[in-house]
Amino acid sequence: MLRAGIVGLPNVGKSTLFNALCENAKADAANFPFCTIEPNVGVVAVPDPRLGVLAELSKSAKIVPTRMEFVDIAGLVEGASQGEGLGNQFLANIREVDAIVHVVRCFDDDDIIHVSGSIDPVRDIEIINLELILADMSQVEKRLERAKKQAKGKAKEAMLEVAVLEKILPILEDGKPARQVELDADEENAIKALGLLTRKPVIYATNVSEDDLAEGNEWVEQVRGVAATENAQVVVVSAQVEAELVELEEADKADFLEALGVSEGGLQSLISATYELLGLRTYLTTGPEETRAWTILVGMKAPQAAGVIHTDFERGFIRAETIGYQELVDCGSTNAAKEKGLLRSEGKEYVVQEGDVMLFRFNV
Repeated sequence: MLRAGIVGLPNVGKSTLFNALCENAKADAANFPFCTIEPNVGVVAVPDPRLGVLAELSKSAKIVPTRMEFVDIAGLVEGASQGEGLGNQFLANIREVDAIVHVVRCFDDDDIIHVSGSIDPVRDIEIINLELILADMSQVEKRLERAKKQAKGKAKEAMLEVAVLEKILPILEDGKPARQVELDADEENAIKALGLLTRKPVIYATNVSEDDLAEGNEWVEQVRGVAATENAQVVVVSAQVEAELVELEEADKADFLEALGVSEGGLQSLISATYELLGLRTYLTTGPEETRAWTILVGMKAPQAAGVIHTDFERGFIRAETIGYQELVDCGSTNAAKEKGLLRSEGKEYVVQEGDVMLFRFNV
């Protein structure tokens, strides 16, 4: 399951956003630092309107969307890498996530205290990034010392790890994130267990007021400037709006968003950005029992995609009966698609595309 850690300074709207994204989560969104003492975890269904359409066509008994896990972690303050605030407890909680959603305050409200006394998103980003860099530097230095001892025995894996860590350490010492270091697959695997915080992809969630949701504001543009230098994504969200959406009936949500000048809520925006950043795609399966979404990496071939369902599917792969989502909908049924010759038989070299509807044939 895809996991994203929601981070940021205290009182930037993290827990309010988390509560709204994961309606049944129990994070306390009180107006004071460290209201989230333990990481709160919420699992959400990834919105995908295609599932309902396919389920109707196939008369499916159930719909199974793919899911995403959000981890809401206590607000970070300057000095956390040295134990200030909740310190390393915070840092340990995000080592296992796939991506970091960094919530940045881009709204002004005299009733909500800012931990640094003023609104300055670039400063706020720098505070957190520096703490993550310092935490990674400490970890790399300790691990490098151990790996060098192991490498004296000419252990191949340890020697590779030393080489990679020696590439990364100078970058961290220069105040830059570890993701700026280019590594090949073997090098990446050598340090995977470290879970380096600054090697994780980042999405900046600029938290704005309701009035700025459609167009953003000057603070959002400042964040875009930072993101452009880091190859990061930027999503404009409003924790205030997300909290209001939770209270609305499903039929009223689209009208509410349209009135604000936007087409989708924060959850969809964050998930779309995360999928793009991590290079993920969705394929679909449908039938009388269920219609289901499956998440894969860009470039996966049919047998690997089948293996996401079950390893037996990959081992015994014969072929994949495949049709694009829209083609299937236009035909009205799989049988009609077959009659029109639109249902393709794809082999082991087929690269699965976004929205492919697939049925795998395999040997047990």
